[in-house]
Amino acid sequence: MNRFYALFCLVIITTFSSCQFSENIYINADGSGKMEFTFDGSQLMQMAGDQMSETQEKAIDSTFNFKELFDTMRDSISKLPEEEQQKLKRLEPFSMHMVMDPETSKMRFDLFTDFNKVTELQDMFKAMKSFGDMTGKAQAGEANNPLSMFGGDNSTTLDYNYDGKTFIRTAKITDKEAYKQVTDSLGQMGMMLGSSTYKLNYHFPKPIKSVSNETAMFSNDRKSFTVEFGFMDYMTNPEALNLEVVLED
Repeated sequence: MNRFYALFCLVIITTFSSCQFSENIYINADGSGKMEFTFDGSQLMQMAGDQMSETQEKAIDSTFNFKELFDTMRDSISKLPEEEQQKLKRLEPFSMHMVMDPETSKMRFDLFTDFNKVTELQDMFKAMKSFGDMTGKAQAGEANNPLSMFGGDNSTTLDYNYDGKTFIRTAKITDKEAYKQVTDSLGQMGMMLGSSTYKLNYHFPKPIKSVSNETAMFSNDRKSFTVEFGFMDYMTNPEALNLEVVLED
């Protein structure tokens, strides 16, 4: 397959051990908006020091669209099983911005897309699961990729709703035993992710009246807030990030 694609998957995997994950949602007055996932691996870059500089001599600052990337790999993708082809298709609406600079120790990946209504976010998280499955298979014998847990499977669901006044994020574990098997299978990867965090950064067109999560930190204009969790705390209990946001009239 495309060499850039293979390198990209490998780099994503190596950042997971010390990465800060952010789920950013920007909602416009008409209910449309933008969703962005950010992976900040700058801490890993700093820890690696000279070793990272030797393997990554030149800075990378690149933006690409998955649909355009997959178009260059059409022949290879057509040979994949239909299920795998459908997983890749889910990623087509997304674009990726990659920044890696050994001189400034910056390593950041932004995966983003637009949406017409908040309920479309359910489909986007299925794409995140596809992305996790895809990168997890980039290296033989690689430990389970935590991103493959996004989007839910038969053991979880994740829903978003917004009516112009109230925004609700609802994650449910529908099969606790099956979900426990998934989290237990992270093994060593789970230990490596112990220092990573997961943030919700939500932005609304009107000031926020209330947020059900008491740890929410508001912007000065109260149109945005941030909630932060330990990444593994979130993985083992996704319902902890359930919340209700009520906007002012």
